[in-house]
Amino acid sequence: MADQYAQSREDKPTGIPAIRWDEPPEGPVVVLLDQTRLPAEEVELVCTDAPALVEAIRSLAVRGAPLLGIAGAYGVALAAARGFDVEEAAVALAGARPTAVNLSVGVRRARSAYDAAVARGAGAEEGAAAALAAARQLHREDAEASARMAEHGLALLDELLPGGGHRLLTHCNSGSLVSGGEGTAFAVALAAHRAGQLRRLWVDETRPLLQGARLTGYEAARNGMAYTLLTDNAAGSLFAAGEVDAVLIGADRIAADGSVANKVGSYPLAVLARYHHVPFIVVAPVTTVDAETPDGASIEVEQRPGYEVTEVAAPNVPVTGAGGGVPVAPLGTQAYNPAFDVTPPELVTAIVTEEGVVSPVTAEALAEMCDRSRGVAIG
Repeated sequence: MADQYAQSREDKPTGIPAIRWDEPPEGPVVVLLDQTRLPAEEVELVCTDAPALVEAIRSLAVRGAPLLGIAGAYGVALAAARGFDVEEAAVALAGARPTAVNLSVGVRRARSAYDAAVARGAGAEEGAAAALAAARQLHREDAEASARMAEHGLALLDELLPGGGHRLLTHCNSGSLVSGGEGTAFAVALAAHRAGQLRRLWVDETRPLLQGARLTGYEAARNGMAYTLLTDNAAGSLFAAGEVDAVLIGADRIAADGSVANKVGSYPLAVLARYHHVPFIVVAPVTTVDAETPDGASIEVEQRPGYEVTEVAAPNVPVTGAGGGVPVAPLGTQAYNPAFDVTPPELVTAIVTEEGVVSPVTAEALAEMCDRSRGVAIG
């Protein structure tokens, strides 16, 4: 039986982790900062089994490609520790959101550790410990990767835009809420801020679920960054006015040819950036590169429920819509609601990973970088 419950954080600490493993007397749990409640409330969601974590992933209480990988790994460890069917949990977790490749990578990593331990004759407790160790290692690696991406990204900005005073436009959320560290694209902007080189962070609202407004705004405010919120359809006027120096986005899946799937609305920014001769930079860990997906057309794009478009959720407002929000469209309106779009590699100036920068973006350059990250000899 799926079991999750919320607990408020009254102390308002300066940094609540987006995910953590906890072991209270009643048994191990995965604790999430419920991102659906931000920025109005900082509430932790406690998941006691894999189905609860699957529901948290589907409802976007936990989201963002790198963090989904960590969540998937912890979910396998949770199933093992609680004595549930590990294979069943792994399948459910990996399928919770189809586009973000990191989720299946994290699940596979923890499950492989569990299976290897069992194959060696380990008991259930040792198998669970092996899965948990793999999840914790992935968590640490992601934090380290985040720091290296920020370093490489800042160096790239310095190269492309010498002199500082950067005006950076970002879409959706790519900070500590999606990572074991300080994020992907947002981590680069944060590094620029700390170096005194960030003049303005333009934050796309990111409809229909407002991850930019709710989450990136929340993180920018907490870090004391100079930021301005805009509706997605106002971005073009910023480019036309010459107010954008570079676009920074994250990624949920990068195909072998360099096509980038990211939150819907990213592709129009790439087109605008190309027309206005503005660098369009993608920041993502190597685990987001999926060599098994040959090109952008092969990326499965998640289709979200229509009520996310036809209704608006607002705190302290009576719920009248079928999806839990306030209707903003006539009853029966059909909605097109893809969660992601795909940007072709020719519109991407550079892909920044913990292993360095790929530019120009080609299948060969990506493959070489991935081989290098795995320690494969090249040449």
